[in-house]
Amino acid sequence: MKQILSIQSHVAYGYVGNRAAVFPLQRLGHEVTAVNTVQFSNHTGYGEWTGEVLSAGHIEAIVEGLDKRGALASADALLTGYLGDPAIGDIIISLLDRLPKDALWLCDPVMGDVGRGFFVRPGIPEFFRDRALPRAGIITPNQFELEFLTGRTITTLEEARAACRSAHEMGPEIVLLTSLIHDKTGDDEIQMLASHRFGEQALVSTPRLAINPAPNGAGDCTSALFLAHRLSSASLADSLARTASSIFALFDKTMKAGRRELHLIAAQDDFANPAALDVTLL
Repeated sequence: MKQILSIQSHVAYGYVGNRAAVFPLQRLGHEVTAVNTVQFSNHTGYGEWTGEVLSAGHIEAIVEGLDKRGALASADALLTGYLGDPAIGDIIISLLDRLPKDALWLCDPVMGDVGRGFFVRPGIPEFFRDRALPRAGIITPNQFELEFLTGRTITTLEEARAACRSAHEMGPEIVLLTSLIHDKTGDDEIQMLASHRFGEQALVSTPRLAINPAPNGAGDCTSALFLAHRLSSASLADSLARTASSIFALFDKTMKAGRRELHLIAAQDDFANPAALDVTLL
């Protein structure tokens, strides 16, 4: 069991941010301390919500309180996702210097997506590129985000592999490209690509399910599952396979239930015991 500090958004209804990450981590046997960067009634995909972005001062006060309880000194990993305010990025960078030197930071650089462009506040994309990447151990961008971070266009598998290698040069040991579609990807599939700084790269494909609208929070759950498997000493390929298998099962259950929100609790056994999935070593 590892101790994980998760700093992400929070919604009262539905599953995004910490609501999508904490339970999978716990189901896989890890202890989680959750710090919420926003508190909304529901995720913004509905077009309307209530609540507020929590101030940097509020987050800093929570971190100070955790430090007094020994939660920083005992942390094995830090998981971060959506940042409501660029000032919270400053707190995260400062926090890294207060964690154990071997604590692993998985940074999900939530900024935007293909077709939507950027949907975060000004300054946040630059924070991820210029300040987060040099310090993060793992990043989990989608295709749009990896293109921005590396300044590369991804239309082929080789371009995706090269973009991952460029990201390694900027800092992270591991890159998990969470939603890869290139010129050879089938119309009915979607892929994930995992890459290690030392050269190992692995690719996995799963069916692309016709869920409309696509449920929010899948990226947050993906990052949590991948981190959990890496902390449990799974190899890069095994971590990729287990994560992709679990996420496909989650999407499948969500679609069959006709839900707008991820069917997270129903998929919990798929987190703990994912079905076998073939991985291609590149």
